[in-house]
Amino acid sequence: MLQSSSDQTLAEPGDYAQCREAIRHGSKTFYAASLVLPRAVREPAYGLYAFCRLSDDAVDLDGGCPQAVERLRDRLDRVCQGRPLPVAADRAMADLMRRYAIPRAVPEALLEGLAWDTQDRRYETLEELHDYAARVAGTVGVMMTLLMGVRAPQALARACDLGVAMQLTNIARDVGEDARNGRLYLPRAWMREAGLDPDAFLANPVMSAALKSVIARLLASADELYQRARSGVAYLPLGCRPAILAAGLIYAEIGRALEALSHDSVAHRAHVSGARKVQLLTKAAAATPWLARGADSEPLAAVAFLIEAVKQTPAPANKAAAAPRPFVNVESQFIRVLDIFERLERAEQLSKSR
Repeated sequence: MLQSSSDQTLAEPGDYAQCREAIRHGSKTFYAASLVLPRAVREPAYGLYAFCRLSDDAVDLDGGCPQAVERLRDRLDRVCQGRPLPVAADRAMADLMRRYAIPRAVPEALLEGLAWDTQDRRYETLEELHDYAARVAGTVGVMMTLLMGVRAPQALARACDLGVAMQLTNIARDVGEDARNGRLYLPRAWMREAGLDPDAFLANPVMSAALKSVIARLLASADELYQRARSGVAYLPLGCRPAILAAGLIYAEIGRALEALSHDSVAHRAHVSGARKVQLLTKAAAATPWLARGADSEPLAAVAFLIEAVKQTPAPANKAAAAPRPFVNVESQFIRVLDIFERLERAEQLSKSR
């Protein structure tokens, strides 16, 4: 890939704006939360998220076809060569990989995780599930950390903890939906320990006390990683901390919502209301000044290769691109985000009343 950072952009005028609009319409919660980030990080984050979302959608819309992953690999190859397809997300990603010295191995791992979804891959143990989560979510944590100008291994390890925790939460929340689509991500060894036959559950996905115990166990594993990830937020630039801390709190809250449903994610889908998101964002902003780096924990074995890839990649020469300025207008941006979350909450209430 192109390792050097350059003042010459590979993105065209308007590309990041297109990515922003795609996120604003496609993921309102992410868009609202992103407004807490400093602009120097927010705009690149739109490009990164748009490329990752495009990749995920490309596989889903093609019915999990392996050829869709191969097409994405070809697109990534062009991105890494600085010859992206004439698509806003691709050009933005090429620009980001050059400016922030993102190792090719990181987005390649993301595509590998998407490929696993097309291969009917089975996950026997939690460690094998970590391997999957490291690819589809830990990679995003690593790339976001690099966009913030941080390359310390400890910070990357904690970012991966957060990404993996979020993916475990997603899996716990979507057990029924995934099963109805012929997919099972729960550790099969855990299911057998609880007296469940994984294949029988896939053939007839119904809730049971045994399945609830497996889902609760997975949420407990996620909570351990959320706790580890919290100490890593203190490695980030001050202006980036509220958004990242809030992201962790909001995702962990999905687990609490699932607990309120007695861990039944077959018949129900856990949801965090807009009002609760406002409360958690407020909590994150209040907690940010008191964050401290905790004792360094070893990274998950599943993410070690991502951290090593960053170690082996020279940092960007253009320090201005890699170090966002302190966020000096927290209050006005915070009020704006709260307003958006409140409007989302009102929209939710209106849709329920119809």
